[in-house]
Amino acid sequence: MTKKDVNVFLDSNVIISGLISDRGAPRVILDILSLELPFIVGVTGRYNIIEIERNLKRKVPRIFPFYKKLFSKLNLIIFPIPSLKEVIKYAGHIADKDIPVLVSAIKAETDFLITGDKKDFDRLKIKGPYLLKIVSPAEFIDVILPAILKDREK
Repeated sequence: MTKKDVNVFLDSNVIISGLISDRGAPRVILDILSLELPFIVGVTGRYNIIEIERNLKRKVPRIFPFYKKLFSKLNLIIFPIPSLKEVIKYAGHIADKDIPVLVSAIKAETDFLITGDKKDFDRLKIKGPYLLKIVSPAEFIDVILPAILKDREK
């Protein structure tokens, strides 16, 4: 029996943090994805890409060329921007600015949404039965990844 791939959706803040710092859980996650391990698939949304590029160009333009170079090595699947109908369906579940992120992660059928935005996404954990788990970068590295690796050894 083959083990299922684990699909992880990276929020914009995880990608930006991993680019800016060469330490910490976001950077470790980016490094892991760049290894092209056969059982872990990285996903992000087109909405996230637009947000990342806008923020980098505005706040730290010197990083933008590094982002372009590194991003191609991550081999992320880019999920399209959700439709207005899909976004409206989730109105009230989370802050409006985060709805496209949530919808993209759900529609992409990811197992984990990794975000550093605990303030807004923690509220969501209480609200509904979502198939994906919302975790911080540190939770993913400290708890989830070891469990995934242990499961692979079986």
